Amino acid sequence: MISTGTTKPLRLVADIGGTHARFALCSSVHDIKQISVLASDDFPSIDAAIHHYLSQHGNPRVETAVIGIANPVLGDQIKMTNHPWSFSIEQTRKALGLKHMHVINDFTALALSLPHLPSNELTQVGGGPGAKNTPMAVLGPGTGLGVSALIPTPQGNFVPLAAEGGHVSFSPENEQELILWREARDEYGHVSVERLVSGPGLVFIYESLCRAQEQSPEKYTPSDISELAIANTDPLCREALDTLCAILGTVASNLAVTLGARAGVYIGGGIIKRLGSYFAQSPFRARFENKGRFSSYLAAIPVYVIQSKQPALLGAAAYESADG
Repeated sequence: MISTGTTKPLRLVADIGGTHARFALCSSVHDIKQISVLASDDFPSIDAAIHHYLSQHGNPRVETAVIGIANPVLGDQIKMTNHPWSFSIEQTRKALGLKHMHVINDFTALALSLPHLPSNELTQVGGGPGAKNTPMAVLGPGTGLGVSALIPTPQGNFVPLAAEGGHVSFSPENEQELILWREARDEYGHVSVERLVSGPGLVFIYESLCRAQEQSPEKYTPSDISELAIANTDPLCREALDTLCAILGTVASNLAVTLGARAGVYIGGGIIKRLGSYFAQSPFRARFENKGRFSSYLAAIPVYVIQSKQPALLGAAAYESADG
């Protein structure tokens, strides 16, 4: 949407999920403003949500949009897996009157934010200072399990990887996890890691533990389980959360050794951030370093929990090809 004003055009950046659509305007990665969070269900389409956001802020002059979306981006057509929105990138660009519109995976956007995150918005969980000029990995449980990475170039820049690593196959590490795998296989067929390392996965783990104890599970949400675990008022909730953290440790270490991510592994999303100090005391780090002959390799790699409020918007603002 291009206004008739003569001011320098701004970039529209967005982080679109199944529940919320977050929007902001920016002139650079260091100047993100007018952040708004809209309910995705309030709008019939993404362009309707964008029109509403821009009208809220006086229809500023915008020529470029960079949209991070919780969905694979495989071409022009986007059909969200966790929301009814379906759209053509090119048709939406034309409908909005934009010169450029770029749609990237939300965890690609999160990866692009990593070099720009201030240290006071990161909580380190183990490891050393990290090795410079090596890959950075990022993952995070939410509705699913997002995964991405930044690969350094000889020119000092980074190339983001658009990945779907949450769908790698889960491999159990002990008898309890073998039971989880069997139950998940019976229910889903293929058992990806996000079947367990996610909000729905936390509920699945809790209910499995209840069955093993011949107890009827409560109708808990993922937030309920986390809160009761942190308060240490429900042993099965605490065991469920510890199990998720342990499996996340293995998944994160697999990602680290696969990519050579010695600069660090970053954890995004709301589930882990809300755990606070509980996460550092959980089995996560022990499982992260439990790699036999490569344990010392993993022990040196720092893990950071991202505490920033809107890191995906920062990453969308940092998307380098957005003006071309």
